[in-house]
Amino acid sequence: MPTLTSSFQQELDATAQHLASVLPSAANETIDAGIATIQAAGLAQRSLRVGQLAPNFTLADAVGRPVTLSQLLADGPVVLVFYRGNWCPYCNVQLRAYNQFLEEFRAHGATLVAISPQTPDLTRLTAEEKDLQFPVLSDTGNAVARQYGLAYQVGEAVYQTLHGVGIDLAAFNGDASGELPLTGTFVIARDGHVAWAATEANFKQRPDPALVLAALAQL
Repeated sequence: MPTLTSSFQQELDATAQHLASVLPSAANETIDAGIATIQAAGLAQRSLRVGQLAPNFTLADAVGRPVTLSQLLADGPVVLVFYRGNWCPYCNVQLRAYNQFLEEFRAHGATLVAISPQTPDLTRLTAEEKDLQFPVLSDTGNAVARQYGLAYQVGEAVYQTLHGVGIDLAAFNGDASGELPLTGTFVIARDGHVAWAATEANFKQRPDPALVLAALAQL
C-alpha cells in the first residue's frame, strides 16, 4: 500500500466542511441526494474499466492546440483526469495537488492531462488561474466523457440548486444539457489499455496522487 498524502485528504475534508457551512442546508441536501441517486444507479461501475482499450480522442487545450491521446501515448503512459469544471472546489483541490506531483508523474514517463466539458475560454481560465503545467482540454458536449462512460444528467433538482448558488452549468459548458462527467482518473498504458482506474459517483472523493504514482510504478 503506497503512503497516502495526508494533506490531500485533509484538504478535501476541509473543502467539504467549508461548503457544508456556507451553502444553504437545502442545497447541501439536494446535492447529496443527487450523489445518492448516481450511486444507486451504479453509473460509476459502467465506466471504462481496467483492461479495456481507452478510446482515442483529439481535443483542444487551453490555448486551442489539438491534443491527441494516441500521440501522447507514443511518448509514454497517460494519466487522464476528468473533472467537472473550474467552479467545482473538489476538482480544484485535485488539479492543484496533481500539478504539485507533476515531476513525479514525469519521472515515470507519464503525461498528465485533464478534461472537462467547460467552454474553451473557461478551460483557459482554469489553466491560468491555477498555473497548471499540463494540458487542460475542453470536451464540448461531454463527447469524450460519454465514450469513457462518465457523462450523466445531473437532474433538474441539482441543476436548479447549482444555479441557485451561482453555478450556471449552461454558461460554463455552453449548452443546456445539464450533463457533467463523473469524477474519473485513469492510468493508460502505452498500448492504449487502461492499467488503473478510479471512477467515483461521489465527486467529493478523489484518488490520492500516491495511488496514481503506485499504478505508474507497476507499468
